[in-house]
Amino acid sequence: MAVSRPSLDYWPILPEIFIRASTKSIKIPTPHLQFTNLQNPSNSRYPILRCSLDSSKTPSGPPPLVVVGSANADIYVEIDRLPEEGETISARNGQTLAGGKGANQACCGGKLEYPTYFLGQVGEDAHGKLITAALEEGGVRLDHLTTVAAAPTGHAVVMLQSGGQNSIIIVGGANMNCWPVALSDSDLEIIRTAGIVLLQREIPDSVNIQVAKAARNAGVPVILDAGGVDAPIPQDLLDHVDIFSPNESELSRLTGCPTESFEQIGQAVEKCYKMGIKQVLVKLGAKGSALFTQGEEPIRQPIISAAKVIDTTGAGDTFTASFAVALVEGKSKKESLKFAAAAASLCVQVKGAIPSMPDRESVLNLLHSRD
Repeated sequence: MAVSRPSLDYWPILPEIFIRASTKSIKIPTPHLQFTNLQNPSNSRYPILRCSLDSSKTPSGPPPLVVVGSANADIYVEIDRLPEEGETISARNGQTLAGGKGANQACCGGKLEYPTYFLGQVGEDAHGKLITAALEEGGVRLDHLTTVAAAPTGHAVVMLQSGGQNSIIIVGGANMNCWPVALSDSDLEIIRTAGIVLLQREIPDSVNIQVAKAARNAGVPVILDAGGVDAPIPQDLLDHVDIFSPNESELSRLTGCPTESFEQIGQAVEKCYKMGIKQVLVKLGAKGSALFTQGEEPIRQPIISAAKVIDTTGAGDTFTASFAVALVEGKSKKESLKFAAAAASLCVQVKGAIPSMPDRESVLNLLHSRD
């Protein structure tokens, strides 16, 4: 039987962000950040995300980052190359680490010292305990993590090749099974009081749709990471997303357009606009990233080069979550892209997904070293 999720006494919005540094707490005052969904005159169904700073209000607490998504045990095998059909090869090494796109993004938010909740499911097994411990160590708040008895914890086989590239096979487990038909009032309340909600596609679309609708109705912006199930995205989900974040290949599959050049990427994004998506954050790998907003010039961000690429697993999740944290803290879109690029650069220099998520001090030090 599933473990019930306790209710929360939630603080609506703090004027200060608390950054833990060793044994001391440093308070950095920040102005109140407001997100308003201003309707697009040409199509009132699709709101455009707007950010404004309102210093006239005296809020009492920070709106958390709420990540709803998957938690996997990542079973790593280090290989020189992928096996051919019917071939058996030996791995140089192997280990099991905590991961999953949802857990990765939540842990990134926690390590960046921003209040972060994870809403997801694990099984009653060793993998579930591994993930729970990793999230706790990363500073993630687990009031909305459920343990289910009827399904194993999701897991993934990560085939890590020399040079840091990887191929991944996912087994959904508790991520894709045993979800309630309707989310609890407690779960919906933390979604409604979030600063930003992050979604991915490694849990059922029906859950993502519930979450996105609850967030939209409360005026909370939703970022949908396109990673996960390689299947068409329901229009009912896209209708309630403020920022859609694919990589090049995901953007190509969604739109049916080539994405080999920046011009082609722009044409693919135009098709996203026609689907009702008003902002598209494209992760371009070694070519950096670009944020497209309908009616505006795209903002491009080059990569911040890493000293050595060890493992790219989790780099996209680090980028998306870091961007969300920076945005909800009041940074501009351009500043948020740069912050996310720095976090991703640090991520690829460490093996594993959750173990590679950088802390805030490391990200800021990297940015300051480039000033």
